[in-house]
Amino acid sequence: MKIIGITGTIGAGKGTIVEYLIKNKEFTHYSVRQFLTDEIKKRKLLLNRDSMVLVANELRKNNSPSYIVDCLFEQAQKTNRNAIIESIRTEGEVLSLRKQNNFCLFAVDAKPEIRYQRIVKRNSETDHISFNQFIENEQREMNSNDPNKQNLSRCIAMSDFVLNNDGEIDDLYKQLEIILAK
Repeated sequence: MKIIGITGTIGAGKGTIVEYLIKNKEFTHYSVRQFLTDEIKKRKLLLNRDSMVLVANELRKNNSPSYIVDCLFEQAQKTNRNAIIESIRTEGEVLSLRKQNNFCLFAVDAKPEIRYQRIVKRNSETDHISFNQFIENEQREMNSNDPNKQNLSRCIAMSDFVLNNDGEIDDLYKQLEIILAK
């Protein structure tokens, strides 16, 4: 069983990589976003990025910095199939998954203007924001000394491979195939 974790900036293409791995490499997908969405709905909170951050940080604080991905990894282990866990956001999550056999962390990034256009087009519940709010949200999630809070810059630095998604989708797929061949 291989486990790939995906981290990266908002709107960089994590979902595009996930879709490719599901369709072309028969990976099973485990989503932090879906895990949090389910929890937010249970708590009857507004479904937005602020609620996601709040609930994720609370779950990590009350359990462990890797709690969410540990739950997803446990689900994946039951299937014994290749799995992709999307969206790794804390150092603790990376460290916990590194203890597992056959784990690899991919990071994806693109220019902020490109990523913002992608989220506008994606049009999910958490994407109805201005460019300034988009940048503020990302800055809030980029660095933290609290192990229970998002630290995307640290996760990206800890990744095994970084993909640049400033270009066309086929360029991203080519990078992905080169990495998978390794």
